[in-house]
Amino acid sequence: MEKKIVFAFLTLFLWGCGKNYNNVVNDVTPTYRVVSISPIAPFRYLPSDSLVSMEITIQNYRNVKSVSLLILNPAGNYINSIAFQMQKGNVNSIGGQSFSAKYPMSRYYPSGQYSVMYFVTDVNNSTDKVGFQKFDYDNASKNIAPVISNLVAPDTLAAGNTLHVIFISVFVHDDNGLKDIKRVFFNSFIPPDGHPSSSNPFIMYDNGTNGDITAGDGTYSLKIQLPPNVPKGKYRWEFLAQDWSGAYSNKIIHFVVVK
Repeated sequence: MEKKIVFAFLTLFLWGCGKNYNNVVNDVTPTYRVVSISPIAPFRYLPSDSLVSMEITIQNYRNVKSVSLLILNPAGNYINSIAFQMQKGNVNSIGGQSFSAKYPMSRYYPSGQYSVMYFVTDVNNSTDKVGFQKFDYDNASKNIAPVISNLVAPDTLAAGNTLHVIFISVFVHDDNGLKDIKRVFFNSFIPPDGHPSSSNPFIMYDNGTNGDITAGDGTYSLKIQLPPNVPKGKYRWEFLAQDWSGAYSNKIIHFVVVK
């Protein structure tokens, strides 16, 4: 039976590592055994030092053809679309072969928590995911909160017995780049007492879907449906953007009157 070990507990014995690394090792396979993944300390980008180091140790390594890794940014997207190959290192006293890699980080990558996934291809060309860990990355850029502007939204709507489709958009600028944008959204407050909608927040998109026309142009959009017989009155919509550091943009407040 495949055995899962939460590596943070294992490293307490091996290295005295804290639980922040959240390493997970799939340590038993029919042909080889992963015995350790070295923790990655919080990494800060420097022009003279942009390489983050990873290392994994495997026993019965003669059954291993190659070891590779993939890295995901805080948004869960791969920063390397092709698996990055790790190089063989030393064999330790218990017969474990180390495999290591130094991956070049970019100052254009957003700061935040990154995930590393490790894969082993054995001599039979069977590839399995064998490990997982996280590390904190600081791109050394001064964080500047995003700014939103150019809101496009209706001022008045006519309630009735039919479904209305509404298109909303707002432009977002971030001096740290659009990759630094975590989310763009608005909250709706319902008349007559201004209580928040149970559907808050309404997430907006810049990926060419959900009413967005052009992906990646900084214009975040949303297509929403106004149901028949919606309560009439003055609605308050509050628009915000948030970056990966947690900083919020200016707030745009817009009122919509449903007649």
